[in-house]
Amino acid sequence: MTSKVSYNEIFVWIWLPGETDPVVAGKITKADNRILFTYGQSYLDNPKAVPIYDKELPLQRGVQEKKLGTEAIPGCIRDAAPDAWGRRVILNKLLGAKGKSADPGDLDEFTYLMESGSDRIGGLDFQISAKNYEARLAGQASLEELLRSAELIEKGMPLTPELAQAINHGTSIGGARPKALINDGATKYIAKFSSSTDQYNVIKAEYIAMRLAKVCGLNVAGVKLANASGKDVLLIERFDREFKNEGWTRKLMLSALTLLNLDEMTPHYASYEDLAELIRHRFTNPKATLQEMFGRIVFNILCGNTDDHARNHAAFWDGKHLTLTPAYDLCPQMRQGGEASQAMMISGSDRSSRLVTCLSAAHRFMLSDTEARAVIDAQIEAINSNWDAVCDEADLSPIDRTLFKDRLFLNAYAFEGYDG
Repeated sequence: MTSKVSYNEIFVWIWLPGETDPVVAGKITKADNRILFTYGQSYLDNPKAVPIYDKELPLQRGVQEKKLGTEAIPGCIRDAAPDAWGRRVILNKLLGAKGKSADPGDLDEFTYLMESGSDRIGGLDFQISAKNYEARLAGQASLEELLRSAELIEKGMPLTPELAQAINHGTSIGGARPKALINDGATKYIAKFSSSTDQYNVIKAEYIAMRLAKVCGLNVAGVKLANASGKDVLLIERFDREFKNEGWTRKLMLSALTLLNLDEMTPHYASYEDLAELIRHRFTNPKATLQEMFGRIVFNILCGNTDDHARNHAAFWDGKHLTLTPAYDLCPQMRQGGEASQAMMISGSDRSSRLVTCLSAAHRFMLSDTEARAVIDAQIEAINSNWDAVCDEADLSPIDRTLFKDRLFLNAYAFEGYDG
């Protein structure tokens, strides 16, 4: 168990577009109950400097304070912080056996930023120094050892220092499920493990959803299945990294939660219509992006993924433009009944998981009713036509095929009121 450390000042380091080494951008500081951010003079003088996000932290001199929302920390900084799983790992690391029952609120955001791994999503990292960058590196561990470490953390049991260092490497990756980071030559992967609370094969369900989304013509992250200690592991290719000139470039990323000016306390206000409006005005290739986003909403409904919250959508940020990232975290949810709701509102306040809800919002995505129906019908056809082949890829058992088709994919409620 590591002693609890208090951080009052953190330096924000950034990978500028195309660069393989970071530079210090500025610092965030605690001031009573406020969080203050200041860009460094050297960064402001750098001709390549870009704002971390111009709507929150514009590239300007002086102290900036986040005033909107219920969280004091800017969303573009919070996007680089660990989520539920990463926080559990950090609580285990700092509090030992007490970490399992500890409230994540027992540690502040500065601690989570500084105690999480450096290879986080996007192009930021956090250091105690403005001059020397020292990455918090991963320890060496096999996939089996990482899986075992995740199981121990779920049970609230302490890890050896070597395994703790290895599993801590993945703490900065978002989401609630057990995971770790894997390097495979010139490719980086996020490894997702099964959980002791799973009531069905979540790993294979997500693999099938990601593969079918690709078949439906959507832009999704590459995936493959692996096995460790007799258990399935999902490997998701990272799209925020690119190997270049013997080093790794990092792409700046912003969640839809941040883009919609929301935070952890207000995610239920997230709306696809508001996101569509943002895409029209600020994204590259707005028409194609709107059609892609509409297709993702439709697919989420057809595959039973109701966990489509605003952190599960994101955009690359190059300092001037936003570009939709590939889709990720398409994880079908098991239903107990017929009716279901999406995490984000689709049409007005309606978030019901039905295709007719998509149709009522189609004009917001620059699609006519006929065009929207063509998207829907093409996805239904693609899922049905490729179902057996993709299930074969996943080596899904006959029992699970029936279960998945009845309770996850192409659920009857999705078609309620839809003629076609």
